Amino acid sequence: MLIVTGGAGFIGSNFVLEWVRHSEEPLLVLDCLSYAGNLDNLAPVSRDGRFDGQVLFSRTDLRADQAVKDLVARHRPRAIVHFAAESHVDRSIDGPAAFIQTNVLGTFNLLEAARALPLQDSFRFLHVSTDEVYGSLGAQEPAFTETRPYAPNSPYAASKAASDHLVRAWHHTYGLAAVTTNCSNNYGPFQYPEKLIPLMISHALHGKPLPVYGDGSNVRDWLYVADHCAAIRTVLRHGRVGEVYNIGGDAEMSNLQLVRTLCRLLDEMHPRPDGLSYAEQIRFVTDRPGHDRRYAINALKLRHELGWQPEESFASGIRKTIAWYLEHQDWAGRLEQRRGLGSSAGAGLPKPGAFEA
Repeated sequence: MLIVTGGAGFIGSNFVLEWVRHSEEPLLVLDCLSYAGNLDNLAPVSRDGRFDGQVLFSRTDLRADQAVKDLVARHRPRAIVHFAAESHVDRSIDGPAAFIQTNVLGTFNLLEAARALPLQDSFRFLHVSTDEVYGSLGAQEPAFTETRPYAPNSPYAASKAASDHLVRAWHHTYGLAAVTTNCSNNYGPFQYPEKLIPLMISHALHGKPLPVYGDGSNVRDWLYVADHCAAIRTVLRHGRVGEVYNIGGDAEMSNLQLVRTLCRLLDEMHPRPDGLSYAEQIRFVTDRPGHDRRYAINALKLRHELGWQPEESFASGIRKTIAWYLEHQDWAGRLEQRRGLGSSAGAGLPKPGAFEA
């Protein structure tokens, strides 16, 4: 059995669905169902909100150390894939405490729970991290490699860097069989609509301004979420214990280029009723504090050692992504309704600590 933390979130739920397509091994989804955790994401492997068979679910908060220890001890997984994290930079600037609690303390609790397991040669702790721990690149600098010194510039990035260091320390001090992955910006189905791509799609469809920070020249590398999931499966199966593997999509572009691409594709796939381009809705807004100028991932280690490479180009992946959001506007609508009801909205959800089989 695998334990997948954050398995009702964006990348985690995509991993669960991809896992079920490729393997019959059971897994336990562990998620506290915060604002970004959404059981709708797991509807293909559940019925009426309940899970059975290959996928199990537990509404558990990683900050609750005893609950985490009890759960891990009870199920004795052969691997833990750790996605769960607060991940939105703007939120980390407004409220950094939640990022320290979830990303640092939560990871510590999970590591301690894993350390208490009986030693198994096959056990793996796979920690999913981000390229943001490496800081900001200049326009002509080479892409991040796994040996790049850490230089986090936001509370989010600092909290993830801290969790990365904990994982490394637990491997070197206690012999925990851990592997870390650092990925570039993901996009695809089920992404919470505060992130750039789903936010722009939603705003465009609702006739709202498309806000672009600063002059829009900040550069990111984009990775289709299914390719990320495939890379994690590869690292879980073949990655060397104690190693770090960067996962990237070789798709660098500025935020303004990205938004204009989205507008062009939406013009084609879902034209505005007035016949104008969605680009008319672009608005430049005040930049956020400490906004890193450029991220880029060098994934050659993963490609050369383990044979992984992305199947989707940005052109194919972004077209699939837009099509998904156009076809699943009901998903976004339910999410908006949840947000409108506030964080206490939880009717029909399993209670914290509850285990559903």
